[in-house]
Amino acid sequence: MAEITRQRMGELVRGVFAALLDQPEGLPAAEVLKTVETKVSPTPFEQTYYPKSPNVRRFEKIIRFGTIPAVKAGWLLKSKGQWSLTDEGRTAYSSFTDPESFQREAIKLYGAWKEGQPTPEPNEDALETETASTFEEAEEAAWGEIRDYLARMPPYDFQNLVAALLKAMGYHVLWVAPPGPDRGIDMIAHTDPLGTTSPRIKVQVKRQPGTKMSVDAIRSFMAVLGDQDVGIFISAGGFTSDAEREARSQEKRRLTLIDLNRLVELWTEHFVQLDEVDRQRLPLKPIYFLAPRE
Repeated sequence: MAEITRQRMGELVRGVFAALLDQPEGLPAAEVLKTVETKVSPTPFEQTYYPKSPNVRRFEKIIRFGTIPAVKAGWLLKSKGQWSLTDEGRTAYSSFTDPESFQREAIKLYGAWKEGQPTPEPNEDALETETASTFEEAEEAAWGEIRDYLARMPPYDFQNLVAALLKAMGYHVLWVAPPGPDRGIDMIAHTDPLGTTSPRIKVQVKRQPGTKMSVDAIRSFMAVLGDQDVGIFISAGGFTSDAEREARSQEKRRLTLIDLNRLVELWTEHFVQLDEVDRQRLPLKPIYFLAPRE
């Protein structure tokens, strides 16, 4: 890192912010890094690869290291391979237009954050920085593989995965739609084995990873919900902001939206409750390693 000045680091990190300014929901990290390269051309040094890691280019690694202060400053969020800006980050981008001043302010806030942490041991700062980068890349790779796996899964297999998850969570799935028109409902579940206790849970499942469900899709689903029903809408592609707003504003209809990230979180949370056959629908194996401090 000795060849990277604070001015240069600020240019690279501001390139990240520029890539995310018009993306309120953020972008996958890999897409952000590609966009930065179109905005801030790599230097000859940044184009080189690490001697001990011939497949790792310095450019991407330097950006990952350089964004750590922005994350600790509360300007940049990184979650499950997705990067996004906070309101504070957007304000900082507008307020500190000089790259060096921008990076200096991020480092200042990073220092303030560190003052509230336990006293580090000698060389712990370098270890923490390396650990943060390693953790980040590992998380991105894992979530990328999971998304790809689910994207390739046939729709009815995806539907059965959702049914298995509901069972693991303690619900009783009494009906799953067979192949063919589902009339807006993919499964019905209850809180008791006989289905005699309210509420009745109606579930809609959409597996299209690249398609966000619109507000019209939400309204169509709510039209099949009775006054005593609870609706669960699961979309691998997520939901538009209008759709999320529509769900939040409901006072009579009880509706929960679940995107792919939340679905996988629930799957991992209830993995031990799944039977062995259902675990194979999305087989996961935990790997434990040192994580960076929050």
